[in-house]
Amino acid sequence: MGAQDLLYIPVSAIREQLSFVTTDPLPWKEFALAASWTVNCFELYLLQRQYKYYSKTQPPEALKAYVSQEKFEKSQVYGKDKAKFSFFKTIYSQIWDSIFLYQGGFALCWKWSGHILASLGYGPDYQILQSIVFSMVFALVSSLSGLPLSIYSTFVLEERHGFNKTTPGLFVADMFKGWALGFALGAPFLWAFLKIFTWAGEHFVPWLIGFILGFQILMVFLYPLVIQPLFNKLTPLPAGELRERIEALATHLKFPLKHLYEIDGSKRSSHSNAYFFGLPWSKHIVVYDTLIKNAKVDGVEAVLAHELGHWFYYHPTKLMLISQLHILGVISCFPAFLHSTPLLLSFDFPASIAVHPPVIIAFMLYQTVLTPVDTFVSAAMHAVSRRFEYEADRFACELHTKHGVPGSEGMGKRLGEALISIMVDNLATLWTDPWFSAWHHTHPTLTERLKALEKYEKDVKLVSAKKEL
Repeated sequence: MGAQDLLYIPVSAIREQLSFVTTDPLPWKEFALAASWTVNCFELYLLQRQYKYYSKTQPPEALKAYVSQEKFEKSQVYGKDKAKFSFFKTIYSQIWDSIFLYQGGFALCWKWSGHILASLGYGPDYQILQSIVFSMVFALVSSLSGLPLSIYSTFVLEERHGFNKTTPGLFVADMFKGWALGFALGAPFLWAFLKIFTWAGEHFVPWLIGFILGFQILMVFLYPLVIQPLFNKLTPLPAGELRERIEALATHLKFPLKHLYEIDGSKRSSHSNAYFFGLPWSKHIVVYDTLIKNAKVDGVEAVLAHELGHWFYYHPTKLMLISQLHILGVISCFPAFLHSTPLLLSFDFPASIAVHPPVIIAFMLYQTVLTPVDTFVSAAMHAVSRRFEYEADRFACELHTKHGVPGSEGMGKRLGEALISIMVDNLATLWTDPWFSAWHHTHPTLTERLKALEKYEKDVKLVSAKKEL
């Protein structure tokens, strides 16, 4: 028995347990509608909880010394406006999605894709080609449905509060670039994705997982070389104190820094950030021009010390491994849905198509049914992400005592001051409902991080005192 057969044993067992999916005429569409309404009603409830905090008239006690009353009031108004928009967006999107499902939107998109192919002289035998056209039609419908929300968010909400730098021309250019990029990457990806089913047959699971992982690694190569330059200009960070300190920090920690860039984030927004990406042996650090403009050199260095903490503790790798486990679970259960005629009939596909379900249709309907599961997985991933943020903050605080980085004393205090500066400049919400934060946020709140940083700094001082003794 080969390795492929061994891998197929658990998949076969899962398929047998879910055999009812292929035979029983269950109300899948009604389940998907009920699940999505339940999730969105819960999110509206969380928004309502958060909205109450925008009535606060004073900043949190821990921030009073750092945040002026004027800035706090502006952040409250901005937060309230964003919450109102989120209320409308959630309801609008839910109604749109419900109409799409109720009216057999997937079946209509498949029908339209067939008509498009027929007009080009291709028949139903070209299923992979029709699947690619179907995906394009579906993506276009989804994009156009969300276009009014995107326009309002950019040119009304963000503009009103002084963050928008995007011109109408740039907005349209970005939209068309996004569509072109989606086709350029999506079409070959989908072709290979569907070919695996034809080539591997019932043993597609390990091959499909390997393909998805390979594509993710390929994107790590393509992103800095092809994708990022289409939307933003990356220029080498100019020589000076900031560059020298970042390079010295990277060298001391043996961070494989290949390029250090400044990105023109101000081209679209006044919000600021910094991040790194790349392969294990070749990393790139990107600093937003808005961060360089609004923060001191000490602050930018502290933010990057935090980012290097993510690298030091292998956080991106760990998140990818968790993601692969999730993908493994999703793909392992899919064989039970792959040949489910009742699934397609429930979503209004004609019997002539449902009796031999196209792979792309079965997979998209399967994902629709999985919406509640994915929602909870996302919330769990947010909890993991918040834990990693605390670890990266601690790493920055311990640069001097544990890693012997020269000039890194008091890094926790510098990081805290930089976070306050960034959050205040971005008019970030300073009062947050704990339920809302737990469900939505990948980062701890500012007050939570400052409290943790204070504790880490005390721990560092204790360690230093013990060493002196």
